[in-house]
Amino acid sequence: MPHVADALTAETIRIAGHDGDEIRAYLAQPTGDGPFGGVVVIHHMPGWDRWSKEVTRTFAAAGYLAICPNLHDREGKGAGPDDSAAAVRAAGGVPDGRLVGDVEAAARHLRSLPSSNGKLGVIGYCSGGRQTFLAACKLPFDAAVDCYGAGVVGTPPPQAPFRWEPLIGLSPDLSCPLLGLFGAEDRFPSPEHVAELDAELTRLGKVHEFHSYEGAGHAFFCVDRPSYRVEAALDGWARIWEWFGRHLNS
Repeated sequence: MPHVADALTAETIRIAGHDGDEIRAYLAQPTGDGPFGGVVVIHHMPGWDRWSKEVTRTFAAAGYLAICPNLHDREGKGAGPDDSAAAVRAAGGVPDGRLVGDVEAAARHLRSLPSSNGKLGVIGYCSGGRQTFLAACKLPFDAAVDCYGAGVVGTPPPQAPFRWEPLIGLSPDLSCPLLGLFGAEDRFPSPEHVAELDAELTRLGKVHEFHSYEGAGHAFFCVDRPSYRVEAALDGWARIWEWFGRHLNS
């Protein structure tokens, strides 16, 4: 893990997201003048919750500017993460175009900070893993991390809470090196999905590195859920620090 900052600041701000819509975002910054690399954190399907904000602060404590936009703010209208996520599922999920606009706004805010070194990464978990791949294909980033993102490959199963279109066709547009962290026991994405994406990125000559963890399924990073797997999460975090350290530091 990189050097841990002695102190950080964290607050909820408002940014102009897709189509100029005002949405909330959680911003965490290390103290000091920097310059610091930046990370856009894309929250998981359960929403803009305490765990997502803890992850955002973790990046700030490690010396990165970090921001987590509330992708469910429009449907939630100020409600808690559970109700907001339920409203988003009922609406069919976050539209891909809107996601790109909101992430672009979050990235723009990080780049505008005087302590930014201009380099940005994006990371997402669960649905946010798929959205990370989408953002990295549509926007200029310096590094990306997909944590068990379902829907990059394959179509949604009948029991899925929302519909999605596979994104593998966007692979030629991937703008940056991609780290993928997956559970070998996961079904969405399954090991077959991961292998298909790996093969396509290899064919295209895209810089990427995938790791799958035996005994881990979906959401193995989430410390407050039964799916948490400590060994997979610790190794995954070590790889995240190395990846962003390699690509985002000046």
